[in-house]
Amino acid sequence: MHHDLPGPDQAEETATIYVHVPFCRSKCPYCSFVSFAAARKEQIANYGRTLIDQAWAMAENTWVRSRQFTSVFFGGGTPTCLPVDHLATLCDIFLGRFPRVAPEVETEVTLETNPNTVSQETLDGLRKAGINRLSIGVQSFSDRLLKELGRSHSGADACRAVRLARQAGFANLNLDLMYGLPKQSVSDWRETLARALELAPEHLAIYELTVEQGTPFAGRLAAGDLHLPDEETLLAMEEKTATLLNQAGFTRYEISNYGRPGFFCRHNINYWENGSYLGIGAGAVSCFSGVRIRNVESPADFVRLVGQGSPPFLSGECLDHESRFRETVIMGLRLLDGISCTRLRERFGIEPHRYYRPLLERLIKEGWLASSGDRLRLTGQGLGVANSVLSQLV
Repeated sequence: MHHDLPGPDQAEETATIYVHVPFCRSKCPYCSFVSFAAARKEQIANYGRTLIDQAWAMAENTWVRSRQFTSVFFGGGTPTCLPVDHLATLCDIFLGRFPRVAPEVETEVTLETNPNTVSQETLDGLRKAGINRLSIGVQSFSDRLLKELGRSHSGADACRAVRLARQAGFANLNLDLMYGLPKQSVSDWRETLARALELAPEHLAIYELTVEQGTPFAGRLAAGDLHLPDEETLLAMEEKTATLLNQAGFTRYEISNYGRPGFFCRHNINYWENGSYLGIGAGAVSCFSGVRIRNVESPADFVRLVGQGSPPFLSGECLDHESRFRETVIMGLRLLDGISCTRLRERFGIEPHRYYRPLLERLIKEGWLASSGDRLRLTGQGLGVANSVLSQLV
C-alpha cells in the first residue's frame, strides 16, 4: 500500500548548510543569481548580523536538531563582502551549535570569493574562523576575455589570490573556470587550463557559459552583438579539458566538476544526491526532507522579517513522492558514478528500471545510458548531451 512506502526523510540523516551573501562590487553581465552591486557598508553589516540571528534561531529548530550536518557553504554574490568577524561568528554557531557527524570527521566549510576581494589579513582571518575550503571565481586567466565577461579582476589577481590562500594555510582550493566565452578560441582555453594547473588546485569547477534570460548578455545576444564560439569549437574545448585534466591527475566526478582524490566537494555531492539542506539568507533555498522553501530575495525584507522574529520565507513547494524520485534520478545522473538502484528503492520504494522501463531500455540501447550491476549512469556519449538525455526522464 502507498502509505507503507519509505518517505524521502527516512533514509536521510545528514544535511548541509548554505549561506547566501547577495552583495558584489559589481554585477557581471552574464549573472542571473540573486546579487546586488555596491551596497553600503552599514547595509552589509546589518545583513551580517541578521544572518547570525537566523542561524541562532535555526539551531533550535526541531528538524535541525534531528539531523547531522556535514558541510557549510558560503555562496553569493561575494561572501568576502561580509566582515570577517561575522563569518567567524557564523562558523562558531554552525560548528558549535548544530548537530554534526562524528567530531573526528572535519566539517567541510567552503567560502566563495573573487580574486580581487581578498588580502592576506582577510584570508588569515577566514582560515582562523574555521573556513577550510576556498572557492575562487577565476573564470579565465586572459585579461582580454575577463574584460569581455565584465569581470573586475585580472589573471595576475587570480594567481596572487591562490598564493595568498596557500600562505594562509588553505589546503583545499577550488578554481571556477568558464569556457564558451565571447571571442574565445580553443588556444585561449588551453592557456587558461594550463595556467590553472600550474597553480595546483585540489578541485576545478568548469562551466560552459550559458546566457540566462533577463541578463545584459541575453540582450546583446538578441541584438546580434555577442559572438559566442560555435558547436565545433565548444567540442574541441571539452576534449582539451578531458585530456589536460586527466593527465594532471584529476577525476571528473560530476558533469562540471573535477577533483583530486579525496577532494570531491561534499557539499555539492549532497545537492546532486538530492539530500536535505538548510538555506540561510536572502534568496537562499532550503530542502527540508523534500519540502522546498525559498527565502525572500530582498536583503532589506530579509532583515526586516528576521528582526520581527518571523520566518523569512517567500514560497514553498512539497513535491509528491514520484516527483521527488524523478528529481533524484535526474540529479544523481549528473554524477559520473551515476545512481544506485538499491539506494533509490530503499529511499522511495520505486525500482527505476520498472518505473521508466521502455524509456530506459531505449536510452541504453541508443548508447546514452549504461546499466552495470546496481548502477545506472550516463555514458561518455551521454555526458556530451546530458541535458537532452536527462530532460527525457522528467
